[in-house]
Amino acid sequence: MPERRTVALVTLGCARNEVDSEELAGRLAADGWELVEDAAEADVAVVNTCGFVEAAKKDSVDALLEANDLKDHGRTQAVVAVGCMAERYGKELAEALPEADGVLGFDDYADISERLGTILAGGAHVPHAPRDRRKLLPISPVERQGAAVALPGHGEVAATAPADLPEGVAPASGPRAPLRRRLGSSPVASVKLASGCDRRCSFCAIPSFRGAFVSRRPSDVLTETRWLAEQGVKEIMLVSENNTSYGKDLGDIRLLETLLPELAAVDGIERVRVSYLQPAEMRPGLIDVLTGTEKVAPYFDLSFQHSAPGVLRAMRRFGDTDRFLELLETIRAKAPRAGIRSNFIVGFPGESEADLAELERFLIEARLDAIGVFGYSDEEGTEAATYEDKTDPEVVAERLAHISRLAEELTAQRAEERIGETVRVLVESVGEEDGPTGRGEHQAPETDGQTFLTGVSGLSVGQMVEAKVVATEGVDLVAEPSRDVEWGRPESEEAGT
Repeated sequence: MPERRTVALVTLGCARNEVDSEELAGRLAADGWELVEDAAEADVAVVNTCGFVEAAKKDSVDALLEANDLKDHGRTQAVVAVGCMAERYGKELAEALPEADGVLGFDDYADISERLGTILAGGAHVPHAPRDRRKLLPISPVERQGAAVALPGHGEVAATAPADLPEGVAPASGPRAPLRRRLGSSPVASVKLASGCDRRCSFCAIPSFRGAFVSRRPSDVLTETRWLAEQGVKEIMLVSENNTSYGKDLGDIRLLETLLPELAAVDGIERVRVSYLQPAEMRPGLIDVLTGTEKVAPYFDLSFQHSAPGVLRAMRRFGDTDRFLELLETIRAKAPRAGIRSNFIVGFPGESEADLAELERFLIEARLDAIGVFGYSDEEGTEAATYEDKTDPEVVAERLAHISRLAEELTAQRAEERIGETVRVLVESVGEEDGPTGRGEHQAPETDGQTFLTGVSGLSVGQMVEAKVVATEGVDLVAEPSRDVEWGRPESEEAGT
């Protein structure tokens, strides 16, 4: 009987990292590893790191150090770093953090079981020297499909799972194809639509370590969605660095408009959500599909970053306040209750008080449901890091605090505007104190608030409920389910009143 080998995956960062962790989990489970939730109960703790900004990198280092402490008083024998920070720094990270027993890049994912086995046995794995992954693929997008480059989440996917795969592992075929094993039981799951990015935003280092843009084939996305539905998933969220570019390397920039209705038609799927949309690439047909397709959430995660034209040009981006407001007006003309969120950077090099005022004007008029605000900091290897007209760090902190307060006030006001609306809520938890809690169409997982359901009992996780918004708590909503909900009558009726 083979020796029992246990592994725990600790995931930091975005939804794309969560998908990558489940791919690693699938590969390991298929090779006989036992997956455990608690790193203290695992032979190997694998930390899927984030390398986006300084705060995320610090969190990743802290997680690696915390896992390393388990080696002194737990089962854990080895700690391994994977993910964006590991890929971005490779050998440099291994030298700076000897507590990590291994640093694995994306090229190691297909052989993750062998790599962990070597490390667990006391062997050494030579970490990779970082390189610009954009240069590994052809410049022309249409020539990238089929290139022999490691792309987490990509590969040939079969219609059915081979008989020798463990229960709960996603179907795949071929020695380098992705497998997937869910690491939780949420009724929501992310599906990777593409990898990499061809944009050259001056503040962003992601393309250098995630690579150039490559779409997954529609058949692969559909197959994975069907498998997730079989696992009990009710909502899928399509993720990538830039979903509006989907299909350009497959010869059809409008492929997303075709794919979305097919995903919505998958048996068992109740909601399809699209994240990471570029305002400059939004097109009328995509807006039509997002606002007019049953089971496709009218949800727009638009990456504005700023609205002052001078700052946007320095960021190597396009647009301005008025054009952005016109885009929002177009969306709301088709779907008045559409959910819209965005992120913004304040304190960018050269940002003036007038630029900040322009951003304030946009935020006030935009009526966004969720707003993320970040203070600018240099990212090594980016163009913006070389800019000379830097904003004083104290000024950046002041502007961050100011815009964050404004954002909190504005999003709370936007939530109040929804009082009286009917929302479709996917129940995600049923707690003893909070009761049934879920999210409406305008609320994405983790980032956009939640909806508390009141006056009803008997609901269960994974059910979709229509409810009327009666109150708010900041960005969160309080809603009463309609009285024709089949799976639970209002508590007052159950009590006989």
